[in-house]
Amino acid sequence: MEALVRQAQDQTVALLLSTYRDLSEDAAPTVDELFTDVGLFVLGAELSLEEAVQRFFLALFPPVFERLVEPGLERLDGGYGECVRSAGHGLAPYGNAPARLTKQLSGAALPHRVLLQALHLGVEVINTTDHLQLSRECRRALLRMSYCPHCQALTSTRPCVGYCLNVLRGCLASLAEVDPHWREFVGSLEALLVRMDSGMDLERTLAAVPTIVRDAIAHAHKSAPYLSSQVRGVCGHPSRLQSGGVQRGVRDSLPLRVPAKLSEETLSIRRKEFLTSLRVYRAFYGGLANQLCVSELAAQDGVVCWNGADIVKSYTQQVVGSGIKAQADNPEVRVKEADPVVNKVIDKLKHINQLLQGRSIPKLGTLDQIETGSGDAEGLYSGDCDDEDGCWGSGSGPGGKSPAVRTTNCEYSVLSQSHGDSENCFQPITRRDQNKPQHRFSFINKPAVSQRLTNPQP
Repeated sequence: MEALVRQAQDQTVALLLSTYRDLSEDAAPTVDELFTDVGLFVLGAELSLEEAVQRFFLALFPPVFERLVEPGLERLDGGYGECVRSAGHGLAPYGNAPARLTKQLSGAALPHRVLLQALHLGVEVINTTDHLQLSRECRRALLRMSYCPHCQALTSTRPCVGYCLNVLRGCLASLAEVDPHWREFVGSLEALLVRMDSGMDLERTLAAVPTIVRDAIAHAHKSAPYLSSQVRGVCGHPSRLQSGGVQRGVRDSLPLRVPAKLSEETLSIRRKEFLTSLRVYRAFYGGLANQLCVSELAAQDGVVCWNGADIVKSYTQQVVGSGIKAQADNPEVRVKEADPVVNKVIDKLKHINQLLQGRSIPKLGTLDQIETGSGDAEGLYSGDCDDEDGCWGSGSGPGGKSPAVRTTNCEYSVLSQSHGDSENCFQPITRRDQNKPQHRFSFINKPAVSQRLTNPQP
């Protein structure tokens, strides 16, 4: 994103340099400020693009007046320059260019802003759920399933499929509640990405900015007599250069040399790659118990298996479904209630889904509130646990314990956030390794929650 904005900024300066050489030097800082505002807005800063565009054109008017409307003037002093700037506010010297630029930038930048915020939240959801503490009941059930056969010298016997599903669905009951909201999140992201490709592409919009700026300046140049009389009527007559002085005016147009593209790979291609990999994880939370049992833990059909008490040909207990309510009949794991941390994650997913679907318009501070939540993150605990379980909810401080949910270092080149740890480093869009971008949406290693389920500590 940074490279894309910088490229559009360089193209704008290059166009001004080729068309209005003397103007380009004075306009460069103003151009830089405009594109800085655009980049900050996309990354989540609470600012108005309409106001940013207005500031840009207002700041551009004094040098336009000095170099194009009244060529041959002495350098405008501070007082007269400020008067020219104020006068330009009511003269509409650029025609409809400011309105065009505002409309195009807002239409393309807001979806990208929401997209990046959604991806940031997606990373938070995964990191939070990946580090949930297992309840005491869950740990006991896992130990009984994995290690009790060893006491009877049955080291190669695996648990029955139904038994394994009951244990893991009990352990993952809270995570299963995330499933419908996560599916909606993935579907909403997919719909947003399709809309962006169909007409809200930021790359194409930024590429059009230099032309709009050039047209705006050309309109002011053509309106020079009108603008000159209006400014003189408000600010008085400016000082002109002495005879023989060097006149600084319009330079004949030169062939435009647009800076080379940074990469043949467009933002649209990256989004499509991301979407392809994202679809793989649509059913991640709902299917985690099934995936672990069928692919790693449980015995195959027709093979004798462990049912928690003995070796049997088949598991005869009722196999419950996924989710909190279904665990009321679970014969293997007692589940008390939904995890409060998971409930917070679900609330955040609901909010961001509304934004992604266009059912809610973000106001100042809304996206930050969704990211951070309305309460203090410290002091949260996860699972049915107490001091004996080794988890806590008392927060952290000098001499205190750290929260159960933690984040460490994992570099994200787009989101510029740090999440993950040695067990799990999640990559939502781009991770840069030795200056080579890799576009993936996957766990680098097995998720920590899966490791704790498949390798419980006795």
